[in-house]
Amino acid sequence: MTKYSFIFLAIISLSFFNCKATGMAGNQPPGDSLKFDQEKHFKNIRQITFGGNNAEAYFSFDNKKIVFQSDYQGWGVSCDQIFIADLKKADLKAKAPKMLSTSQGRTTCSYFMPGNKSIVYASTHLDHAECPHVPPRGEKYVWPIYESYDIFTADLDGRILKRLTDNPGYDAEATVSPKGDKIVFTSTRSGDLELWTMNIDGSNPRQVTNQLGYDGGAFFSPDGTKLVFRASRPKTQEEIQEYKDLLAKGLVQPTNMEIYVCNVDGSDLRQITNLGKANWAPFFHPSGKKIIFSSNHHSKRGYNFNLFMVDLDGKNLEQISHDTVFDAFPMFSPDGKKIIFSSNRNNGGTRDTNIFLADWVD
Repeated sequence: MTKYSFIFLAIISLSFFNCKATGMAGNQPPGDSLKFDQEKHFKNIRQITFGGNNAEAYFSFDNKKIVFQSDYQGWGVSCDQIFIADLKKADLKAKAPKMLSTSQGRTTCSYFMPGNKSIVYASTHLDHAECPHVPPRGEKYVWPIYESYDIFTADLDGRILKRLTDNPGYDAEATVSPKGDKIVFTSTRSGDLELWTMNIDGSNPRQVTNQLGYDGGAFFSPDGTKLVFRASRPKTQEEIQEYKDLLAKGLVQPTNMEIYVCNVDGSDLRQITNLGKANWAPFFHPSGKKIIFSSNHHSKRGYNFNLFMVDLDGKNLEQISHDTVFDAFPMFSPDGKKIIFSSNRNNGGTRDTNIFLADWVD
């Protein structure tokens, strides 16, 4: 992700964001007790999940369903697995959603395929049935980059349809073009964490980025011509050596990232933010002219992540969410009417991160 993204892009250990929420602001209108007063772009917020760490929730192309990852033990899992929910019918507080992954290994970054009858996601299940090792917390926060991640498609009954990647090293963080022709993903097959594209069937892989640093969590623009993603760019010899040493151990440090945009073939690469700290989980506004993303650049200690929106030229930065702890993984519905995101709000002082759905007000 974290899709944590990035990684989940994307293998996200949400324990990094484990401060307690302090509750909603006062003077809430009826039906909007889950939003803060300053959140003028949100209306009719609805909580979707109610326990565990839930992230990278993405809409189907017909706006009716979501697919997401969760480690909620109440659903019988011990590390992230992929679930699907119908936005009109599902009551995830009363009943567990359908699991689409194998229940083995760890999964991340699911996304609907064209036609809404199958999904794409990354999984380590071919390497080992158990959850892979999570590195202990050290002085610096790191994400594991599991070499056992490969990308698969599955139908809505959870049956694996095809393995799309079969290369040594990390392949994950896949998302699909609205045009239905391509998938973008992050891979170490060239020796660094770079963006790649492939055809919807996994054929014709092409490298998109080629600068040293972690490029990940990419999404297509609404017209399918551009990509937005997060990237680290180590500059000093010390930073470069630290990045390479961590990557050799299957780790990456996600605490210094900015938002970038390029054409699908990698041309016209532009850095959009220059805010410092961690700017990540970007997604295009339905107009294609703005980007929404998560950032802690305004936080003194770095724990407070909120949603921000900015023009493609990096101007007109606007704070969108105002949770006191953590908001991330925003996605607009394909019709532009709703937004979905993950948040620590309304978690009763626990460490839970849940999914919230709201009407979007431009």
